[in-house]
Amino acid sequence: MGNSQLCVAVTGRTMSEIRRNRDAATGADIVEMRLDTVDRPDVAGALEGRRCPVIVTCRAAWENGFFQGSEEDRRRILEQAFALGAEFVDVEAKADFAGDLIAARRGRGVIVSSHVYGECPADLTARWAALTGSGAEIAKLAVEARSLDDTAKVMALGQPPELNEEDGDGPGHVLIAMGDHGLASRVLSTRIGNRWTYAGDNVAPGQVSAQRMLDEFRFHDLRPGTAVYGVVGNPVMHSLSPVMHNAGFRHFGIDAVYLPLLAKDASDFVAFARALGLAGASITAPFKVHLMESVDELEPLAQRVGAINTLTVRDGRWLGANTDVYGFAAPLIARLGDLPAKAGSHKSEKEWLPASAGRPAAGLRATILAAGGAARAVAVALADLGAAVTVCARRPEAAQEVAALANGATGELPPPAGSWDVLVNTTTWDGDAASHSPVARDALDGRLVYDLLYVPPVTKLMADATAAGCTTIGGLEMLVAQAEKQFEIWTGHTPPAGLFQQAAAQSHS
Repeated sequence: MGNSQLCVAVTGRTMSEIRRNRDAATGADIVEMRLDTVDRPDVAGALEGRRCPVIVTCRAAWENGFFQGSEEDRRRILEQAFALGAEFVDVEAKADFAGDLIAARRGRGVIVSSHVYGECPADLTARWAALTGSGAEIAKLAVEARSLDDTAKVMALGQPPELNEEDGDGPGHVLIAMGDHGLASRVLSTRIGNRWTYAGDNVAPGQVSAQRMLDEFRFHDLRPGTAVYGVVGNPVMHSLSPVMHNAGFRHFGIDAVYLPLLAKDASDFVAFARALGLAGASITAPFKVHLMESVDELEPLAQRVGAINTLTVRDGRWLGANTDVYGFAAPLIARLGDLPAKAGSHKSEKEWLPASAGRPAAGLRATILAAGGAARAVAVALADLGAAVTVCARRPEAAQEVAALANGATGELPPPAGSWDVLVNTTTWDGDAASHSPVARDALDGRLVYDLLYVPPVTKLMADATAAGCTTIGGLEMLVAQAEKQFEIWTGHTPPAGLFQQAAAQSHS
């Protein structure tokens, strides 16, 4: 069997709408037409003028579909689809007529499916055996994934692709872990031997667009042995890291793909990464500290920071590194040339800092908001650049721990006016950062404000700081700089100047 195909699922309220969506599914190898979403299903109208193979689906309401008619009507629709030349029809394993349809067709063209919502069932293997033993040409199991571990369990059911028949006409299967936790099962479809995977405008939980599957993840280029990287966090689906790293893999012709990995907790990620043989990962909140204990070796800078944002797997060993220090400092150094430093300095380690950079923040007062994993890297970077560091956080003990990394102090939150020259916001904001700021506008009387948030591109903090006359830096610059360092660690290649910035900016716009 060759690579897994891309099936684009289309819906519509009318037959003309569903035909338009069918014909707009560029890049599809096969199109699933969801007739249960149509007010008046018309099989002949659905198949009229089609230009590629189709699956006709009329999902019952009792299996999370939209069809409200009788089972007799549903059976008639699916039988008519075969009579009019549809390549496949999808029938639920629980449908009373599923066995009759399989028998009448000798399985040919029949997809027997099961969609499981809620907790991942304990009898997953038995359910899969029943589907694959049904006699249908394609067995399809879609399970709601509430963790990466659920996704790994679903993917493990797939037989090695090399065991499938070479011509692709024999018994096949489709395994899907639904929801954001399950994205890997959709993108890595070839790895688990799927005949196809599904893309679409969120027709089912966790689906992504065909354009993203083809352009960002390079779906048709992926092989069973393609190296897999990702960014682990919670939340993480908004991350711009996939577009950057996948652009890098494309540019250098590297057989690898990079995915967002939404983890329930640190142990959930560890189990999934080991089961999949992950080649490396970017680590974001809230796991930068928690995952340190899972690595076999820490680079000196990561040990000093007490947080990792980069995982590299070599010969089965997990290596932890921190590129946040450099990522944070690179854009700051570029701006500090416009901010005359005050007299005074203090000694610090700076093994990560280019000798040409010197200590451009010597004498400046730098205040850090929050005390998470990112704040630890920021504190080390600022200290090495020569700044006097103050950490302001809701939890005094956390603030003290981060401040100690920079031989700094703790302060009140929010910081008062006149207490800082450089203000760095490392808080993770779950609300509307375009409308809310952690610091009142009248307290923004320093020289430079650096907001590590990159959604939105201009936060209220940055807008207020600009209005107050401060120089500002947005989080996208740090994201790009730290990602470029990660890519170098993983591949040995330095991304061309502007490649990651352009990929992120295009996706972010």
